[in-house]
Amino acid sequence: MFPSLETKYQRFIELEKQLADPEVLSNPRLMLTVQREYGGLKKIAAAVGEYHALVEDIEAAKMMLEEEQSAEDKQYAQSELNAYNTRYEEMSVELEDLATSGDSITRGGLIMEIRAGTGGDEAALFAFDLYEMYSRYIDIRKWKREVLDYQPTEMGGIKEVIFSVSGEGAFHELQFESGGHRVQRVPDTETQGRIHTSAATVAVMPEADEIEIDIRDEDLQIDTYRASGPGGQKVNKTESAIRITHLPTNTVVTCQDEKSQHKNKARAMRVLRSRILESQQKKQADERAEHRRTLIGTGDRSSRIRTYNFPQGRVTDHRIGLTLHKLDQIMQGNLNELIGELLEFDRQERLKRE
Repeated sequence: MFPSLETKYQRFIELEKQLADPEVLSNPRLMLTVQREYGGLKKIAAAVGEYHALVEDIEAAKMMLEEEQSAEDKQYAQSELNAYNTRYEEMSVELEDLATSGDSITRGGLIMEIRAGTGGDEAALFAFDLYEMYSRYIDIRKWKREVLDYQPTEMGGIKEVIFSVSGEGAFHELQFESGGHRVQRVPDTETQGRIHTSAATVAVMPEADEIEIDIRDEDLQIDTYRASGPGGQKVNKTESAIRITHLPTNTVVTCQDEKSQHKNKARAMRVLRSRILESQQKKQADERAEHRRTLIGTGDRSSRIRTYNFPQGRVTDHRIGLTLHKLDQIMQGNLNELIGELLEFDRQERLKRE
């Protein structure tokens, strides 16, 4: 048994007791906090609980095999033991996967931000291509996607898009997409066939709720302004766009996708909470970097993590030295192999520390 899983299992049992505690039941805010942590540990607790029960069953089957006298009873005990041992081997793999997934396995939702980087219009078009790529993968995985802010350009690209993704395993699978993405291709506007290099940045943040990140009203500066579309065209004539500044951390979030100021504020607050949570987690990871961070898990959006080379039809992930000559498939959202290799690399790195 992995020590980290056993610790989480004991924490789950403790939370289960708290859910029946009158003091917790009488405090709605505390109740929500306990329920959230309890729900996040449920999958791990179920696996560890089954493992403990399986170990007891194996010991009982061994004892039965030793004590039984008749050949028929011994044969039955042996068949039971064989079945338990087969399940034990399967469970060992399942527990290893849970242990090496870290805390990401207990999270479902995330907020992803894609921004055009260097490269002008071509960078904006590439940012749009990345958004389409991830959207297709999300559809394939049958997760739910909600656009929180979308800033298009006149050429059909995007300056920035912010959207949420919810569904089991979403954050776990997409957590390593944060960083700089580079594209090498001949733009449609290039008359001499020269290859241009452009870039976009991606940030993947676990979505935080109001219980997890408590933001005081007095710590916020909220400004309103008129939303604008590509080329300066007005989306509407009212000041529906929102800019929220979290003064203690100087975190700024803008949202103008909705015509309703109320909806824009609600969406901006979702992004703000997730950015603050991401910042807190990064600080904690930096403090214990030698224990928790892997080569692919830094989440630094300024570092170049991947290159998409269209003339050669290849995608290279520089963190793990992986090159796939399947660019067309990957841009269509077939990210299983790429994401699988990243998760396996991270799993092996974590195994070394378990």
